[in-house]
Amino acid sequence: ELVEVQSNSEDDYVQNLRTLAAEKKYLVIVAVGFMMTDAVKQVAGEYPDQKFAIIDGFDPEMPDNVMMILFKENEGSALAGALAGLIAANDGKDKVGIVLGMEIPPLYKFEAGYRFGVKWAEDYYKQKEGKDVNIDVLYQYTGSFNDAAKGKAAAQAQLQQGAWIIYQVAGGTGLGVFDAVKDVLDSQGKTMGPPFAIGVDSPQDWIKPGVIIASMTKRVDVGVYTAVKDAVEGTFKGGVVELGLKEDGVGISTVDDVMTMFDSLPENTQQQKLEDLGLSSRDELRQYLENTRKQIPDWVWGALDELKAQIESGNIKVPAPMDKESMEEVRAAQTWQEMMELAE
Repeated sequence: ELVEVQSNSEDDYVQNLRTLAAEKKYLVIVAVGFMMTDAVKQVAGEYPDQKFAIIDGFDPEMPDNVMMILFKENEGSALAGALAGLIAANDGKDKVGIVLGMEIPPLYKFEAGYRFGVKWAEDYYKQKEGKDVNIDVLYQYTGSFNDAAKGKAAAQAQLQQGAWIIYQVAGGTGLGVFDAVKDVLDSQGKTMGPPFAIGVDSPQDWIKPGVIIASMTKRVDVGVYTAVKDAVEGTFKGGVVELGLKEDGVGISTVDDVMTMFDSLPENTQQQKLEDLGLSSRDELRQYLENTRKQIPDWVWGALDELKAQIESGNIKVPAPMDKESMEEVRAAQTWQEMMELAE
């Protein structure tokens, strides 16, 4: 049996966790989001016999009854960067963008991975076509996760500077990125990109089909499943569990992923969305998503599979800087091989 508790504000975190822990009847209590880290640390200390898991939260001094589930967003973002870089190279463009939320260490993993993927794409394209390409990454931290207007302004600035694809890593702020790209397509009388946006965390493609070529997905469900499975099987251990491409913790959305996401929305939201898009059925939405992907040559999708396999096998390592100094080193690196040395 699943019991779900929603906190109205950060002030409720500790009390809600305490209430659940005091009942002493839950196999594992799962807290979602790095904002809950301190609350979990405090309450887990008060209830050492209760198992806890936190998604996206880390503290080196976390009690040992807490499983900290982290994602290798650097690996998923490398695929997003490769996608952006290959589309740009194939279309003869030399700039891609990334719009981020607050400048905090967890977001460096996204930026570093994206940059890595773009550099890898330059190299791949050169091997394939025999042409040198040099693609600049325009980046902006907006300082917010819930200001769509800021996201739109940041994306507009990048589009004006020639960004061909923009990856949004900014929560609600990033919705403005989709709007900015759609405005450009509208002004050109186009229903599908390029230019394109790349979504984040969940398969966001359904939000603006034709605008969003794919999303870098973070499988929170896989994280929760891991914690619950271990608790049920009696193998639960505190400490860090990191989920990357190999563990299916991160990835690039497929059309199936997007439709699964769409089907999980409330019925009236689904209907409203189809209406807004001028579509009469979910099958038409699927077709629209598939057609969007056909704007990109098949070899690009094949290249992403190659990079994914190399990362999964450990042949390629993607940097995951956790402080500003390490991030600056990645920004300064000229090749993906140089970046990989920083990862090691």
